[in-house]
Amino acid sequence: MNLANKLTLLRIFLVPLFVIFMILDSNYYGVIIATIIFIIASITDKIDGYIARSRNQITNFGKFMDPLADKLLVTAALVSLVQLDVIPAWAVIIILSREFAVTGLRTIAAAEGKVIAASNWGKLKTVFQMLAIILLLIVESIKIIPSITTTIMTTNLSVALIEYIPLAIFYIAVIITIISGWDYFVKNKGIISTDK
Repeated sequence: MNLANKLTLLRIFLVPLFVIFMILDSNYYGVIIATIIFIIASITDKIDGYIARSRNQITNFGKFMDPLADKLLVTAALVSLVQLDVIPAWAVIIILSREFAVTGLRTIAAAEGKVIAASNWGKLKTVFQMLAIILLLIVESIKIIPSITTTIMTTNLSVALIEYIPLAIFYIAVIITIISGWDYFVKNKGIISTDK
């Protein structure tokens, strides 16, 4: 097994570890550790893709497991943030529905011997989702440390920057998620034609 695939497996291994720390009592700084784990896992996503392309080590295993690892990581983070009452469940349902729908489309395409490559909208969606999750996790981490929270929350501007900007980025991610899903289906509508 090459290095890129090992990093993909590491990312999958980090998912349950992330969830365990997210559900720990905040007194044990679980969210802070979970945030660090998420950032490390996100970095491995970029590294394994770069290694696979630069070393010409793209494998069928990697093609299947890499996006699966990403979906597991993002799903775990989004569901955890819903549980902490940071983001609304309806927004996460939209994101996950899009992921299932596009995965289904790709499965149908694969059965016909076609490959649906990631679109620019899809890549932008991933960037905004990851950025939003990281910022939201950092905010939750900051809230755990009383001295930092007291210092930051002394001005209205600080409150806006700390709480509303990450949420705004999250909602932008939701909008881009909807657009990217629509884009995939419009461009590949022939694959799901009812005439077949």
